[in-house]
Amino acid sequence: MMEAGGQGEGARHMGGSVPLGKLLGIPLRIHWSAPVLILFLGFGLAGGTLPQWVPGRSAAVYDTAGLAGAVLLTVSLLLHEAAHAVTARRAGIRVVDITVWGLGGVTRLGQAATPRTQFLVAAAGPATSLVLGGLALAGGYGAGHLLHWTLVSAVLVWAGGANLLLGLFNLVPAAPLDGGRVLLSAVWWRSGDRPRAQRVAGRSGQVVGFLMIAAGWIALTRGLGSGLWLMLVGGFVAVSATAEMRQAVILAALGGVRVADAMTAPPVTGPDWRTVEDFLATVMAGTQRPAVAVVDFDGRPSGVVERNRLLLVPASRRSELRVRDLAVPLAQCTVAAPQDELTEVLGRMAPAAQLMILVMEEGRLVGTVTGEDVMRMARRRLPDPGGGLRI
Repeated sequence: MMEAGGQGEGARHMGGSVPLGKLLGIPLRIHWSAPVLILFLGFGLAGGTLPQWVPGRSAAVYDTAGLAGAVLLTVSLLLHEAAHAVTARRAGIRVVDITVWGLGGVTRLGQAATPRTQFLVAAAGPATSLVLGGLALAGGYGAGHLLHWTLVSAVLVWAGGANLLLGLFNLVPAAPLDGGRVLLSAVWWRSGDRPRAQRVAGRSGQVVGFLMIAAGWIALTRGLGSGLWLMLVGGFVAVSATAEMRQAVILAALGGVRVADAMTAPPVTGPDWRTVEDFLATVMAGTQRPAVAVVDFDGRPSGVVERNRLLLVPASRRSELRVRDLAVPLAQCTVAAPQDELTEVLGRMAPAAQLMILVMEEGRLVGTVTGEDVMRMARRRLPDPGGGLRI
């Protein structure tokens, strides 16, 4: 329902989610709130909608049909997100993963290179939902009028209506909804300025989010339980839109900046052959950085290791494990040259990199760029970003 569309570049996956295999070759994750969504939809369908539409059945029948309808809608959400991912992958955009959670789905993507690509990726999800909605309604009509399967017909009509609502809702021109991405592509195409287009879409998302919160509050005061759901969705939209505006401000501030301008040199490094116990007591004790680069016997970089990952190792095993066994290998890290554009490198951050760029020159590690380095450079170039929008 809500698509991240590049917002999560260099960020961790949604907290509380676990891997669930792959969908069309794309890593699939499920958040703990997703089963809550299925149960919420299933109980609502079984306890209210179906008994009104098709009376006279047993509670067990309604429960089974309600669960089937909830699962059907969840599959529709997956197909919605898969449409974004497949379209992006065909356009050459990196797809990180898809996560299903309590408010729908999130697809983490790299950035589109052109307004046209941005539009196609954004429109793919709602278009899929609208097509699925039409097919489900047609199937429901056929099941009811031709086969006289009234309960099956009711479930299909409910799922079809929900998909149509999902598709139309996502077309609202407000980031991070798909309609916000469409708005972004239009402003970007017209102005040629992506950060400005992102700010416009983000501002629209803030307005829509706050309106949804207000509408939900009014509904709650009138005894409508759906008001709470509307407030939750509105809060998510408003917060995500603010994050997008902040990202746009940062990208604008970093325009023209080279990696060398932001990197920390000489870099903090540590030997990858040391034990976890020794590494924590020496290298990590001498720096406040959450992650450092590690090097092999020849002094060549071999990866990046996080402080938290080392601390998770049980004390009884810290003298046995080597740091290289826990480090993110160099092949999965983001590597750049000093003269590279910083915004271009940020746009291709590796999912496992945790926002540390290894700056290499002639095979040697000459510096690193972390999230703190990026923010420091952005603040230096734009002390009061966005008219008071803090970064």
